[in-house]
Formats: sequence, C-alpha cells, structure tokens
Amino acid sequence: MAGVSVESAPGPALRRQRFGWYTYGWASHTFEATVITVFMSRYLPAVAENAVGRSGTLNVLGIPVAAGSLFAYTVSVCSVLLFVVLPVVGAVADRTGRKRGMLLGFGYTGAAACTAMVLVGPTDWQLGTALFAVAFLAYSSAKVVYNSLLPDLAGPDERDRVSSVGWAAGYVGGGILLAVNFVWSFFIHDSAWLARLSLGSAGVWWAVFALVPLRVLRHLPRAATERAAVRGSVLTSGFRELGDTLRHLRAFPLTLLFLVAYLVYYDGISTVTTLSADYGQQELRLSDSTLLSAILIVQFTAFGGALLLGRLAGRWGAKRVVAASLVLWVGVVVAAYFLQVGSVVQFYALALVLSIVLGGTQALSRSLFSSMIPRGKEAEYFSLYEISSSGTSALGPLLFGLTLQNTGSYRAAIVSLVVFFVVGLALLLVVNVGRAIRAAGNVPPANLDPAGRGVGG
Repeated sequence: MAGVSVESAPGPALRRQRFGWYTYGWASHTFEATVITVFMSRYLPAVAENAVGRSGTLNVLGIPVAAGSLFAYTVSVCSVLLFVVLPVVGAVADRTGRKRGMLLGFGYTGAAACTAMVLVGPTDWQLGTALFAVAFLAYSSAKVVYNSLLPDLAGPDERDRVSSVGWAAGYVGGGILLAVNFVWSFFIHDSAWLARLSLGSAGVWWAVFALVPLRVLRHLPRAATERAAVRGSVLTSGFRELGDTLRHLRAFPLTLLFLVAYLVYYDGISTVTTLSADYGQQELRLSDSTLLSAILIVQFTAFGGALLLGRLAGRWGAKRVVAASLVLWVGVVVAAYFLQVGSVVQFYALALVLSIVLGGTQALSRSLFSSMIPRGKEAEYFSLYEISSSGTSALGPLLFGLTLQNTGSYRAAIVSLVVFFVVGLALLLVVNVGRAIRAAGNVPPANLDPAGRGVGG
C-alpha cells in the first residue's frame, strides 16, 4: 500500500480512527434494526391500508399494488436501483479517496430521511415510501464506503478482529435504541405514534453518534489508487470498474460460484429478517411489545452466534458450518409457517434460533470469500461482494409480495422463501473450497487436506 500504511500509522491515531469507524456502525445499524426490521415493515403497510382499505389496491405509477405488499415491493425496487447507484459510489470513493466525506454525507442524508418519518401520517403512504427509499439508498451507499475503509484501518493479521468489533458495535448500538423503543411501548399505547417516534429516533441516534466519526475520521490512510484521477464521467467510470472486476472474477470460477451461492441464500436471509416483524403482526397477531422484545433477542445474540459458529468452523471447517446453518434456516422458515397465532413462546424460540444462524452465516460467509480472492485485490472484490449482496436482495421481497398478493396468505409467502436456502445450499456444496483458495494464490487452512476434500472443502 502506497502512502500512509496501516502498519506505519501512529498507534493512538489509528486507534482513534478505528473507534470512529466502530461508532459509525453503532450509529447506523439502527436503520436495519429499528427502521427496516421492526417499524417501517409494519407501519408502511398499515398506512397504505388506512388509505385504501385492507383489501384495496394502490395506484403506483399506473401499477396496482396490494396495500399489504407495498413495503416488500418498495424494498425490491430499491434493491434494483442499487445496481445503478453503488457502482458510481464505489468509483467515486476509490478514485477520489474522499471516503470520510462520502460516508458522512450519505449517512446524514439517511439520518435526515429517518428523522422526517415522524411526519408520516395515518394515510401518507407516498411520503413514507419516498422517505424510506431515500434512507435505504443512502444507508446502502454509506455501507459500501464504510466497508471499504476496513483494509485502510487494519492489516491482514488484524482485519478479522477489527471487523468483528465493528460487527458487534453495530448490533449492540441497534439493540440499545430498540430497547429504548421497547420501553416506550409501555407508555405509548397508540401504535402509530410509537412507530413514528421510533422511526424518528433512529434518525436522531444515527445523526448524533455520527458526530464521532465526523471528528475523528480525519487523515485516513489512503491507497495509491485512491489518488488516481477519474477517467471520464463518474457514471461511466463506475460501470467500467464494475465490468473490469467481473471480467477478472471469471478467472476464478469457484470463487464466482461461491459468490453466486452467497447471493442466493443471502437474499433469503435478508428477506426473512426484513419481513419477520410484518409476519408476526399480520399473521400471528403478536403485540408490539412481543415483536420488539423478539428483535432485541436477535440484536444481542446474533454476534454471539457468529462467535459460536466461528469456533465450530475451527473444528469442522467454515463450509460445513455454513451449510449446516442453511439447513437450520430452512427449518426456521418451515417452523414459521406452523407457528400458532398469538404464541409468544414459540415466536421467541424461533427468534433465538434465527439469531444464532444469522450472525454465524454472515460472518463465516465473509471469511470464506476472503480466502478465495487474490491478495492485493481485497477491497476490489469486497466492493463487488457488498454491491452484489445489497443490490440483488430483490427477488426475496418480490417473491414474498407476489405470493401474498396472489394467495392472500402470509404463511404461504413466508414458506416460499425456502427456495433461496435450498438453491443456495446446493450451489455451496459444489464449491471445492481448497481448490478455490489455491487458485487465488492463498494457503488453505489446516483443516483442509491436500486435495481439498477435508472438513472445510
């Protein structure tokens, strides 16, 4: 790495920069925990139903949309838009090196949109949809820049630890604000006001704690490529770089196969976590306090699940543990279909299992991918990893929404997501991890035999 390297940066300065990076994760994860998972996934369909009735349809650019499917369709459309947005974001971040400014610019845009959600009234589905779309796109754009800072803040030997701390900070930060929202539910009995205040609080939390990285993320280490001039327009540069990365990836077919497998099962994971609260409210008739406390379980145990599955991977290999976790995901989705209406204990138990496989599947998938990419290209490949995982999570919400609209059954909609875990698992089992690692020029872990058929292969 040219310029100021991670290893040569002053210790106290680097620690401050890492703290600023951790704090941004602490600040922004409230969007996933409070906005996506809990409140907007339930409040936006409720607002739409208030406007047209429970069995009515909305007119969205001339397309009839069932009120209950509005949130799922919005997530799906935003995910498709990321294909256009994120390559441009990556090009600007890599070519200009203005990562701090972009991170906070996108972050404060998302925070402002979340704060404004307090203004979404009982029938303001257009305003709610627009604010959510802005926040979703801003959050995803900031996440690309946020993840691209990891190689600048940690060398190869420290990257796993620094990444894990950032992961934990996000879950804990999101969980604490969600706990505050949970306490509010005991005093605010108007569910609409509770949702609006909680959505607004996510924006305020995001903005306030983003003041820390605003101050300390200065003089970040920069790679030489970040100081290179942008060739042509930013838009064409973004898509040119994405095309170059895809062409280079074709030289590593097993890495590409793993990436495809990950994209398939990640679509299922993100859809389940995004729409679980909506399912709990609409189909299981669970109270706000039950849903909030279940999501709290997920927030505070997901990172513990990552650590647990990480230890198992040390013995059995990451691929086998990820494969086993996907089998558990199938069990979670099927079990959700059979949950009894109003059964709080069953919902809590399922949330606990989900939280364990949630953190572990994501952490070990990232670890597996990092071993299959060539050295010196980590940021480039992880940029594609993030762009792909964020931008392709459209089929899950689309399938959920279509199934719900055509069957009228939330249970049929949730169980339809099994296909993503089954197909993803089938693709993963084909990947020879040892061969993929060696093809990328890396050394396989000790739990792989020379032929790549060991516990990790």
